[in-house]
Amino acid sequence: MARISDYSQASDDELVKAARGGDRGAFEELVARHRDKIHTRAWSMVRSRDDAYDLSQETWIKAWQRLEQFHGDSSFATWVTRIAINVCLDHLRRQKRAHFESTETLEETIGGVERLLPPVENDPLQGLEREELRDRIDAAMAQLTDPHRLVLVLHEFEGLEYKEVARRMKCSIGTVMSRLFYARRRLATLLAGLKEERKP
Repeated sequence: MARISDYSQASDDELVKAARGGDRGAFEELVARHRDKIHTRAWSMVRSRDDAYDLSQETWIKAWQRLEQFHGDSSFATWVTRIAINVCLDHLRRQKRAHFESTETLEETIGGVERLLPPVENDPLQGLEREELRDRIDAAMAQLTDPHRLVLVLHEFEGLEYKEVARRMKCSIGTVMSRLFYARRRLATLLAGLKEERKP
């Protein structure tokens, strides 16, 4: 296979083909194009910059090792993001298995109380600038428990169906729906509170 003369002008598919042929420069270009997204996704899930960096590196190692498994059914960016999500989920299961189990009872108790609260009527995001909105959402997401934050990331941000979220998080679809219900309400409440704080 002929090597690519200008990586920056090549498409992701062309770079993948070249990388499969042993062209490390082509793979390095893929990393350069998508590393920010992968790091951001990892950080949104684990909330630790050091862990996010390590898990991003692990993601790219696995992507290189599994390149032959990429068949182009989705974009390369989508494919490598799925690897990152699985790497992060595995990390959280290893590090926080006891925490996940201990929060289940608390979630059910608090979730039951939350369902009795009146809905948040006004839009807590109205009037916020894009950058400020991103900061507010990030601050609110940081206050969610791991299970609630993860279900939001997988369903809302990655667009995974309930069934797929349940499979990846190794729980029932009912648990996914319950966590999502609570996480959405909790996030809306936190965002409303953050907006109130900024008023003079």
